[in-house]
Amino acid sequence: MNADGTRQVRNYPFSEPTGLELDPFYTHLRENEPLSRVKLPYGDEAWLCTRYDDVRTVLSDTRFSRAETLKRDEPRIGSEVVDRGLLSMDPPDHSRLRRVANAGLTPRQSDRLRPLTKEITEQLIDRLATLEPPVDLIAEFITPLAVTVICELLGVPYEDREDFQKWSQAVVATTSMEPAQINEYLENLNRYMAKLVELRRQEPADGMLSDMIKVRDTSPDRLSEDELVLVAVRLLAPGAQNTVLTLANFLQVLMKHPRELARLREHPELVPAAIEELVRYTPFHTSTMFPRYAVEDVELGGTVIRAGEAVVGSLCSANRDPEVFSAPEELDFERPANPHLGFGQGHHYCPGTHLARMQLQVAIEALARRVDDLALAVPEESLSWKKGMVVRWVDELPVRWSRIHS
Repeated sequence: MNADGTRQVRNYPFSEPTGLELDPFYTHLRENEPLSRVKLPYGDEAWLCTRYDDVRTVLSDTRFSRAETLKRDEPRIGSEVVDRGLLSMDPPDHSRLRRVANAGLTPRQSDRLRPLTKEITEQLIDRLATLEPPVDLIAEFITPLAVTVICELLGVPYEDREDFQKWSQAVVATTSMEPAQINEYLENLNRYMAKLVELRRQEPADGMLSDMIKVRDTSPDRLSEDELVLVAVRLLAPGAQNTVLTLANFLQVLMKHPRELARLREHPELVPAAIEELVRYTPFHTSTMFPRYAVEDVELGGTVIRAGEAVVGSLCSANRDPEVFSAPEELDFERPANPHLGFGQGHHYCPGTHLARMQLQVAIEALARRVDDLALAVPEESLSWKKGMVVRWVDELPVRWSRIHS
């Protein structure tokens, strides 16, 4: 509080994220000011919630609306408001589009791709064995794996994959690209996806896009063609990029905890639980994303949020709440319960969760099994992080190892 009793408004994010450490000020807020007033670089002021229960409520309670952000100057990192399509909708419009997205991102599709993902992973590790460390693990392993899998899922021809990956970066950019470049890349991605949809309609394949087209074309409340393309672009195209970033960040954490990485070699059955714990423990976003507006007065954590006020919730802070997670600052692969919010909650729960879990499990199990003494080849503080992004994005991940098993 200020001396006059008014709420202090803090600039947010609190610091420039240049690593995977969570700003300790979140702990202070959880303990002393669970709802605080913040000002992002652009847009309205907002309430920031940092406790698990409050963040979960904001994500799942229909009194907090994403669709309202289209009518207001939403709090944001970048100067431009990017139309996020499905991510800026509430039910029932959201439900109509989400039904089509869910049709392509089923557990069946993930299971179908698991053997191929394993094959690609093993081939990439075989190739690593021919290289002399230090090696950029992002360029030589993580990106080829993620791009190949998502392009197989979408049916993107091999010769188009480099452009597809480049254009997809615009979906997670804020100030790292000029607005004109973001718009250009998004337009390219929209045009390309529209052509790909038409190709898969004429030549169906056993993949996500064909499944989505089938559901769209046979649904009684079917989407327009533009809406189908919108779903594919906004939710599915960034899938490869998000997997690259997540896997790179998880491996950084594991290399800082070599005993835990060694445990995964000895006990591969721990890998699924390890992935969930890494999702909880590893900060992904540079700040909060996807603000919501209260559509009526709501009491949250002892504070009344007035109708028309914006609220943002920190998933990273919620996942470190000691009221929910014992010893939350510790990495524990045998945590008895792990209801993390890393994939979101409520209507906007990440539809790509099955696919992400599958790829992360396959990649980390294989690296733990085959690569001895995987470690950073440079001091951690020398790593370069992209600025102007809504996600934590390291440019390169130079690593070394002592041996790669065949």
